[in-house]
Amino acid sequence: MHPELAALIFILFIIYLFWTDRKECDRPSNAIWIPLTWMFIAGSRNVGEWLNLAPPKSVNAYSEGSPVDAAAFFLIIAAGLFILFRRKIDWKGVLTQNKWVWLYFLYCAMSIIWADYSFVSFKRLIKELGNVVMIMVILTEKHPYDAMGFILRRLSFIWLPLSVLFIKYYPHLGRSYASYSGLPMYTGISVQKNQLGAMCLLSIIYFSWKYLLSRKERFRLAERASINDLILMGMAAWLLDKAQSATSLACSVVAVSMFSVCCLEIIAKKTGRIVAIVMITCFFGLFLEATLGVKDIVIELLGRNTSLTERVPMWETLLGMTTNPVVGAGFQSFWMGERLEKIWQDLGVQFTQAHNGYLEQYLNLGYIGVTFLGVILLSGLFKVRNQLGVDYPAAMLRLCFIITAVLYNYTEASFYGVNNIWLLTLFGIIEISYQEKNSNQYGEFRSLSKE
Repeated sequence: MHPELAALIFILFIIYLFWTDRKECDRPSNAIWIPLTWMFIAGSRNVGEWLNLAPPKSVNAYSEGSPVDAAAFFLIIAAGLFILFRRKIDWKGVLTQNKWVWLYFLYCAMSIIWADYSFVSFKRLIKELGNVVMIMVILTEKHPYDAMGFILRRLSFIWLPLSVLFIKYYPHLGRSYASYSGLPMYTGISVQKNQLGAMCLLSIIYFSWKYLLSRKERFRLAERASINDLILMGMAAWLLDKAQSATSLACSVVAVSMFSVCCLEIIAKKTGRIVAIVMITCFFGLFLEATLGVKDIVIELLGRNTSLTERVPMWETLLGMTTNPVVGAGFQSFWMGERLEKIWQDLGVQFTQAHNGYLEQYLNLGYIGVTFLGVILLSGLFKVRNQLGVDYPAAMLRLCFIITAVLYNYTEASFYGVNNIWLLTLFGIIEISYQEKNSNQYGEFRSLSKE
């Protein structure tokens, strides 16, 4: 098929998807397009890359960033803040309910003092706080979890068809070569194969949640899958196979398995069992790792070698370059300047992250940063536990975001920056009083879960 004809067909298909969903009940406000735009950019390409205005990759370019991208993110953040200041939010409640999150960001701000490039760290912190602004816009919607579903669904409408189009008919846009091996890789509308895998992961989480937990009838599937959704799910599976992202594949399996188990009546009617299942699974996994080395078995089943595509040697190199083990190099400061240039020379690869979220946190913020990360993740789990008996589907969505992020960050670093995995992690952790006053979207299910 001619590329121009294929592009026309795919664009018409995307328009058709939006058109068929236009009559959806309880649609969120128009403000929801602000975080949707933010997440679209975070999941695909920066504005400068879409406009072909991105500077060539170099140490200085990576540190300074793109003025075009900075302007775009500033405008989106400003729009989000404008919406928030127009809404009646209990700001005191926002601070007290999420004190560990705010203490973490306060520590990030303090770390700018000892960063090598303080102004660059400051700019990156402002952009990082944009994630929180987007989350608050979503959580202050009348039905916040429906709003998140609205976003993920419409992102799937765009991400998946365009990625298929780019890979099949515009290979110069949808394919690239891995810097560490020179092998071709499929990227779709993103810039890296793991980023394409993350897009598929988010779509799979949404559709799994929709058809397994976000339902209206007692302990049955939410509804029969539409033809449109079946096509999109097929695209997600095909793209995930093309991406060859073992991390996203493993997380997708975990997400689908979690929703499948938790939609069983014996589990859903006794929500306290979910916490026990999670704890037993974690301890059982640790036991198998200690006795059988199950980690290596799983890695081999995913088609990877036990060095995780040379990640382990890289981790050893980075640990040898630690600046201060207690406080780190400063917020997002490790990968800058002479240190970044030396890493590129020593590894022979232009990495800009540690490919492990916990190590990345340690390099930038030290043991204190890693401790803060652990505390805010635990605080999110406690909030989910309290919500399980009140709003079961929403609580399970939040739990899935947190568990997926914990697993995802073993081989990828996503606990920072304009990153959808990090944004959804924070979405699973943060609570807002405004949400409690307005969210009544699963009243029928709440009564069932208490029987």
